Amino acid sequence: MNNSQESFITGFFKLESAGGIILMVAAIFAMIFANTPLQSYYSLLLDTPVEIRIGAFEIAKPLLLWINDGLMAVFFFLVGLELKRELIEGELADRRNIVLPGVGAVGGMAVPAAIYAFFNLDDSTAMAGWAIPAATDIAFALGVLALLGSRVPTAIKIFLTSLAIFDDIGAILIIAVFYTAKISFSSLLVVACCIPLLLLFNRRQVESKSLYMLVGLIMWAAMLKSGVHATLAGVILAMFIPMKSKSDPQQSPLKEMEHDLHTVVAFWILPIFAFANAGITLTGVGMEQLLHDVPVGIALGLFIGKQLGVFGFCWLAIKLSLTRLPNGISWSSLYGTAALCGIGFTMSLFIGSLAFEETDINLIFDERLGIIIGSLASGLMGYLVLRRSLPKP
Repeated sequence: MNNSQESFITGFFKLESAGGIILMVAAIFAMIFANTPLQSYYSLLLDTPVEIRIGAFEIAKPLLLWINDGLMAVFFFLVGLELKRELIEGELADRRNIVLPGVGAVGGMAVPAAIYAFFNLDDSTAMAGWAIPAATDIAFALGVLALLGSRVPTAIKIFLTSLAIFDDIGAILIIAVFYTAKISFSSLLVVACCIPLLLLFNRRQVESKSLYMLVGLIMWAAMLKSGVHATLAGVILAMFIPMKSKSDPQQSPLKEMEHDLHTVVAFWILPIFAFANAGITLTGVGMEQLLHDVPVGIALGLFIGKQLGVFGFCWLAIKLSLTRLPNGISWSSLYGTAALCGIGFTMSLFIGSLAFEETDINLIFDERLGIIIGSLASGLMGYLVLRRSLPKP
């Protein structure tokens, strides 16, 4: 690895860690707004109607859904760019580096979902949230790792980031398959027409960002009207951004867009999403709400399910000689990293909004309680285990 690659990776991890801290601050502000006299202004802001109309075509949603459907599409676009880069020339380009985080991600999604289902199997309404504890928030997890400073080996950061990428792939598939409304085939036809156009741009190595963004915007609007969640348009668009420049092979349009978006996503989009979605009103919340099967299933899925799923599946794969424990990672540090995977804040909130808040179901619980409790417990557990297991500074 040369100096430029090393500095890029170092800068990337620093940015993600700082973004995790900003996320925490945004979530705290949301809780303050939701539980003080400012609550009325907080609700008024999120319920503000925002409408775009062009002739007979219109998109009319409250501000909260513009954040969840619009800004988060940019976040998923960045996820798609990172995924494509990793598969082409990153850590995931070497198949030997895929097995361990891939197996860990499968366990980290399956076991938490099973724990949630154990508590909520008899409630068909609550079962809509089965995927909430299956998510991992890489920004928060790297933010916790940053607290341990230089003691954290690069191998742990690479493993955690690679696992989060597989986790994001799983989340994308789950959203596409399970969280769709009534399908509008006429809107999907527009999406289908956009894809060959993007493929043509890619094959001819068109580097105009505005052209890609224009087609991506049309595809996003059509996806929004189709019933398939609009954020998936960001992932599809990312797959067609050229990896290398036609005029200068040393330049990469994909890497340039990824670099430009990191700051926007880490310091603006994700904190705005956290502020809009983490505001839980605790007035009147008692043991009945706290011990409801949904928040209990989410909290235990994140805290216990992630540890058992990630560590257990990795242990089994290593014992079956399917892969090996990376250099610089001990069994105890692997367990601490598995605990950090239980921080599901951003993606869990997002899937929770798809499962419950956008379905017009009047629920007597708040799934965000389970997300916050499970994520906080997982972060604390992971930090304490890693602090004890990593070499002293």
